[in-house]
Amino acid sequence: MQDDNSIQWDHSHDFGIDNKHRENKVKIVFWLTTIIMVLEITVGTTSGSMALLADGWHMGTHSAAFLITIFAYSYAKKHADNKSFSFGTGKVNYLGGFASAVALAIVALMMAIESVQRLIEPQVILFNEAIIVAIIGLVVNIVSVFVLHDDHHHHGEEHDHHHDHNMKAAYFHVLADTLTSLLAIIALLTGKYYGWIWMDAVMGIVGAAVILRWSYGLIKESSNVLLDKTVSPNSFANIAKNMKEENNAIINDIHIWKVGTSHQAAILSVVTEEPLEPYFYKRILKQHLPRLSHISIEVNVAAQ
Repeated sequence: MQDDNSIQWDHSHDFGIDNKHRENKVKIVFWLTTIIMVLEITVGTTSGSMALLADGWHMGTHSAAFLITIFAYSYAKKHADNKSFSFGTGKVNYLGGFASAVALAIVALMMAIESVQRLIEPQVILFNEAIIVAIIGLVVNIVSVFVLHDDHHHHGEEHDHHHDHNMKAAYFHVLADTLTSLLAIIALLTGKYYGWIWMDAVMGIVGAAVILRWSYGLIKESSNVLLDKTVSPNSFANIAKNMKEENNAIINDIHIWKVGTSHQAAILSVVTEEPLEPYFYKRILKQHLPRLSHISIEVNVAAQ
């Protein structure tokens, strides 16, 4: 089927962000995480350290999550100009963030189950080998945190509500790895010097609880965007009030949703006795929602 040349694409639907430098940073962290994963699983198995082994598998799950993140960036870039995506591929970042958050929740549940098992059946551990590898893992995780830190925290005005959820998911994965590595070191040190083997299990449970909380927050934020729940009822009410005051226009249909990290789209239908040009209604919308990048407006004349 040939393209319909009668369709004039007078504007871009690429509402994504410049992800190249972010993608490169995630790739660096992916390889660092994967190398330490192999090291921790190997030494954890040979030393009998369940804490180190659990941390290794935990990092393995995060390696998979980083692959999801890399795929999301690559997919968005590849299909940025694909007209089959009506509003671009900006939401793929949220999809990647949601998938990573689900993986994070699974990791937390696995950690909790394994920790309870270790609490019931303590394991003999070769502490020296396990502690050395755990410290190496912590150092690498701290390096990874600094690699991703700037992109997660510095977005100017967009910091609170318009950050890249895909990058946020990757950043949380690294924080989770750092936390579990630190808890593993604490558990191993107290087990070695005080004989508190049970600390291994307790630290695992605490880490699982913190990770599950991070995961829940990220799932909630990203799912709101994926389900187009991004505008408060108060915003709709204020827009309707403004339309009524300036043109005696009544809104009979309005849809506003996010199409990218810092872009929104809107479809508006109004009824008024004195219809004005569409740009008038666009101006009112942008007064309340300055991040609107795509607006479709239908103006109907009220029946006399």
